[in-house]
Parts: sequence; C-alpha cells; structure tokens
Amino acid sequence: MSPEVQERVGESFPGRYWHRLDDGRIQCDLCPRYCKLHDGQRGLCFVRAREDDMMVLTTYGRSSGFCIDPIEKKPLNHFLPGTPVLSFGTAGCNLTCKFCQNWDISKSREFDKLQAQASPEMIADAAVRTGCKSVAVTYNDPVIFLEYAVDVAEACRERGVKMVAVTAGYICAEPRAEFYRHMDAANVDLKAFTEGFYKKLCTVGLAPVLETLKYLKHETGVWFEITSLLIPGENDSEAEIEEMTQWVMENLGPDVPMHFTAFHPDWKMTDKPRTPADTLVRARLIALKNGIRHAYTGNIRDLEGSSTYCHACGGVLIGREGYQLSTWNISAGGACNECGTPVPGVFDGPPGDWGPKRRPVRIGPVAA
Repeated sequence: MSPEVQERVGESFPGRYWHRLDDGRIQCDLCPRYCKLHDGQRGLCFVRAREDDMMVLTTYGRSSGFCIDPIEKKPLNHFLPGTPVLSFGTAGCNLTCKFCQNWDISKSREFDKLQAQASPEMIADAAVRTGCKSVAVTYNDPVIFLEYAVDVAEACRERGVKMVAVTAGYICAEPRAEFYRHMDAANVDLKAFTEGFYKKLCTVGLAPVLETLKYLKHETGVWFEITSLLIPGENDSEAEIEEMTQWVMENLGPDVPMHFTAFHPDWKMTDKPRTPADTLVRARLIALKNGIRHAYTGNIRDLEGSSTYCHACGGVLIGREGYQLSTWNISAGGACNECGTPVPGVFDGPPGDWGPKRRPVRIGPVAA
C-alpha cells in the first residue's frame, strides 16, 4: 500500500464506480441501487458518500472487530476444511433485510465504535501471525467497502494468505469483476427465490444476485458455496426450494454446495418462530433429489446434514459435529479414499484442527 493510502486509513478514501449526472448529483455505480447524491449525502449503505464533488468510502481501514473463526462458520465446507479464518467487517449494508442476523454491525451508524488503524498490511500480518490460512470479509456485505477489501486481498496474496468474501452478491457488473478477481472463495447468500421476497424484505431485486452466481461459476475460478436462511412462512415452501435447487442445477451444475440454515427472530422480524429442524432437513433432501451433490443444514445439530459424502460411493468424506471435524476420508489429491472420485472444492493436504472455537483478535488501536 502506498504512503498516500496509508495516510487515509481511518479517513475518507476515494471511491471508485460513480459518475456525475447532468442535474449536479453524482450517481454511485457500485450496486444496482444507483444512489444519486447531492453534496454531503450518503448512499443507502451509509458508508459511501459524496464529499467535495466525488465519491468516498468513509470506513477504509476501520473495522467492527476481528475474530478467528472456523472456516466452516462462513459457511464453507469445501474450502480448506478445519482451518482458521481471520474474519472482519466494517459497518453498513446495501440491503435492508428485516431479518438481518448481524444487524448490530450491518445497520450500524456509529463509526466511533469501529476499530481504526487496521491497514491491509496489518490484517495480512495478523493472519500469518495467528496461523490463519485465509481472511474473510464478512458480517456486513463487503461489496460496499470494495476498495478496502481489494487492498486487503492484495496484501494477503503477497503473504500467501487466501481471501474469502461472504456476500449477498448484489453488485454491478464492472465492480463485480474487480471484486472477485481478488477473491479465492465466496459464500453467496441466496436469500430466497422470488422477486417478492427480495423486494418486500430486502428492498432489492433477485435478478442481480442470480447474475453474480452465474458470473462466479462461468467466468471466474473462485470457489463458492450458497447459503439460504429459511424463514417460516416466507421462503421455506417445498415449491420454492424445488425451483431454487432446479435453477442451481441448470445454471451452476451439481458441484456448488448449498447450505440451508435456521432463522432465529431478530432485528425487525421478531414475530416469526425459529426454523424447525424438519424444514432444513426437507430442503436438503429436495436439493439432493434434484441433483445437488453436496447439500447441508446449518444452525442446528445435525450430524448427517453437516457431513460431506462422496456422491459416487456414498461414503463419508468429512464427518462434522458442529464445527468439529470427526472424520476425514479425502486423499492428499482431493479425492475419495474409497473409490477415488474427485471431491469438488479446495483442499490443501491434511485437514486443519481448529475446531469450533472463536477467538477475538486485537489488530490496531480503538478509535477515540
């Protein structure tokens, strides 16, 4: 990172992907909201703002905190299993999900609570120092702090650390290409499979998310998995899961893992009950029936639904109890030890043994 960039850590940082309009406003072209701003205004995400007739990112170098997590918590079950990942987010979001499970971060408007002085080099060094194989931009959607995420990815790559994005995939085509060019893996949150759900509960559209998924599969080498949080009465019908999993098969193929996870009442949706385990099990079975080779349940205790199986011989490849790996039956080359069938994913020798623990990490001084 250049000295000029270093000086801007914790301050407003020049943003990319915007243009001036004839009426004097500037338009943000990062995501399909296309926020149009007068001087001093912020976009809906709250972190991209107009200052001095240009777009800036107001959270560059500032984080809501750093934790070491198991990679399976992202969730990623086929990317360096059992290894620790250094996770962080900033503040704000370009979606307005009423059911947000990280609302204290994604809906935050209090920048003074963010950790300052977290330069990309400091993050990469912390990952190496703590033995993390990867760094994840997560908790709030990283596309809104693209410039920071890309610089962190470049610093990590120089040190041999992988980069992971946990995102809703709501981003325009040009910034999408830059963003994912710097990512090694991603988990994309496919929140539902109807435009009505996305419009009513997230105030965005489904189509751009599907475009991101197709882009990842057909135009990048990024390993990615899909997560769907199933909310009772909103997106958990058998018909919708059928349609969603059939679309994944037809457009992405059988090897993209799908995770069906349990909702708990939160943020502005406290009137809904927790997702019954039976709903997740049913969704997983529908996915398998429709040809998805690796489907999982999450946020519940389910040994069968959290383990990985060989699609050819049916043997257990990776047994999981929560985030703890209990069985490992994959060769060094990433194939089933029993029948030799290749396992889709990114495997680097023997599995890690990080387990379910979560550890906070201090990287820089907290802002005053």
